[in-house]
Order: sequence, then structure tokens, then C-alpha cells
Amino acid sequence: MGFRVLTLNSISARGLERLPRDGYEVGVKVDSPHAILVRSADMHALALPASVLAVARAGAGTNNIPVGALTARGIPVFNAPGANANAVKELVLAGLLLAARHVCEAWAFVRTLEGDEAALEVAVEAGKKRFVGYELPGRTLGVVGLGAVGVAVANAGHALGMRVLGYDPQITVQRAWQLSSGVEQALSVEDLLARSDLVTLHVPAADSTRGLVGGARLRQMKKGAALLNFARAAVVVESEVLAALDAGQLSAYVTDFPSPASKDHAMVVALPHLGASTGEAEENCAVMVVDTLRDFLENGNLRNSVNFPEAVLPRLPGTFRLVIANANVPNMVGQISTALASAGLNIADLLNKSRGEVAYTIIDTDAPMPDDVVARMRAIAGVLGARLL
Repeated sequence: MGFRVLTLNSISARGLERLPRDGYEVGVKVDSPHAILVRSADMHALALPASVLAVARAGAGTNNIPVGALTARGIPVFNAPGANANAVKELVLAGLLLAARHVCEAWAFVRTLEGDEAALEVAVEAGKKRFVGYELPGRTLGVVGLGAVGVAVANAGHALGMRVLGYDPQITVQRAWQLSSGVEQALSVEDLLARSDLVTLHVPAADSTRGLVGGARLRQMKKGAALLNFARAAVVVESEVLAALDAGQLSAYVTDFPSPASKDHAMVVALPHLGASTGEAEENCAVMVVDTLRDFLENGNLRNSVNFPEAVLPRLPGTFRLVIANANVPNMVGQISTALASAGLNIADLLNKSRGEVAYTIIDTDAPMPDDVVARMRAIAGVLGARLL
């Protein structure tokens, strides 16, 4: 069968090209879509048809997607972790230099100068003393969150000659392997803040990270330290960050999330959410998420899902595949196996993975599965969805 994919935003053509036109209908006006491709469009108020099997975000964050509601329907949500890491890393490096050398303040100062060349030269020489900065080598960079972006930033800081502290209690084995051996482990957020000259945040937006840096933690930072936030607006308490700037506790705040209160503050560099805004990042995200989506639709494999487990099973020639999303409850695999055995079907291969309250099962059989067997699967208590490929 062919698949129908609805796009809610403009998706890079390089990514869409990876969906063969003889098997996929793709566009902004696709009826009864099997999948939705999205970038920044808010899906929380969007009524999704029963035909939807997956939602794929061409980026990292999924705040614009109702992940919980989709999980309850057995619908995986995919993203593209790491595809925009280099773009964000480069902007963070720019942010470090902006904070250390007061570039934006100095640029704004020069734009206010008037007079002829001689007058301008006098004003420049007199005014530049206000913008004396510092060099990065030898300074301590604290990186909170060591995912794809955090690791890239930490490694780049180390390569620049900085002492780098990293903190992430949930760092994956894959990211740990990628981290430079020169990056030191901080014992806690407080430990990192107390020892860093510049702190950059790279944590996802979640209940556990909301207001991560504010109040007491700001007071624990070195006097004159700089804070960078290219993660999400909510991971800092902005009013308290601005108060710390006014009190001289912080020397600079560089953020990708401007607000009415921060955008005109003299010690804030506020950028218009430029982190992943490069042509290369958009293409990389689209390619990664489209490949992930296609593998799911065609083979039932799960990679880079934010709400379901990683589940990848190579397909054996001459077999027939059934995939099942279900609540993570006891005896689910047993009930599925019993239903297949009662229909005289032999299991050639099986994979069952769980993540929190949900699980996912991939089953390959030696013979085709009759529709009534699939219907029996869907009727099992706790099954969220079952699909023949």
C-alpha cells in the first residue's frame, strides 16, 4: 500500500526527496494521513484523524506536540536528536565570545558616535575602556546537560583551551563515548555553578528542569560569571537572572529566547531563536526524521522516538510482520503468542521492548496472518494498536 504524509510546515526538499513518489503521497492537503511531518506548528489543538500512525518532528524539541495524548493512542513521536547539534554548538561558541568580549555592547556604543573621523577616533579611544573583556583559554566552562549539543559544546570548549566541567546524571553511554576525556565531571549543578566562569545550559524542557537556574543557584555562581541559555526559556527564572545582572552577580546573559523584560536589558544579548537556524541543520533534521519515519511505516522499526522504546528488528526473507503498541503490563507477550499459536502461525522472530508505561512488540511469522487474528490482537486489553506490514 502507499502511505500518505501530511506536512504542517515547510520541510526541507532534501528530506522529502527520501520518500519515493511511487509509494508516498506528501503535501499540505493530504486527507486521512498515515503520518504527520512537523517543525514548529502547534499541534495541541489539532484534531488528528484515526488514520495517523506516527508524528515526526524535523528538529529536537517536541513541546509543540501533544506527546502524552499520542502515547495513549499508541502513536510514536519521532524527532531528530543531534541533527542540529553543530548549528547550536557554533552559536553557543559565538555566545561565549559575545559575553567575554562585550561585543554587542561595544557595537551598540559605536553606532551612537557622531562627528568626523578625528572626533570618532577620540571617542573610540576614550570609550573602549568600558568594554575590556577576557580571553577564553584558561577560563572554566560549565556545561549543564550532555546530550548531542552539550557534548559538542563541551568538546569545543576544551579544544579552545578552556577547563570544562560537565554535569548530566542521565548521560547515555553513546554520549559518554563521544565526550572528550579532558572534560571533568561536576558532582552537582551547584558544584558546576560554583566553579565556572561561563555556564551554558543544554537540558530539555521538563518539569524537572523548569526554573533550573534561579534564586539560590544564581547566588552560588562566581561573581561576574556569564550565563548562556540556548536550551529553553523555562529552564531559568528570568526575573531572577535579570536581578542578578543588576546586582553585579552576573556579567552577561546570552539567550536564544527574548522576552519583553530581557530584550532591552543592557547586559543581555537576546537572539531570535537562531540555534538551529541554518540551512544545513534544517536539511539534516529533515533527512534524519524522514528516514526514521519511513523505516517505521515500512518496517515497523522504532528509532529516535520520544515516547516509545527503541525497537529495531531486521526483516527475514519470506516472513510476515505484525507490530503492536501496548501498555506495559504482565503477560502481554504471552497473550499475543497464544493468539498466534491458536491460528497455527509459527513465530520466526520476535522483539519486545518497554519504556515506562508503554511497550512495543515486533513479530515475524512464517505465514501470512489472517485479518481475524489481527482483530483478536487489537481486542486484547492493553493493546493500543496493531498493524500488519
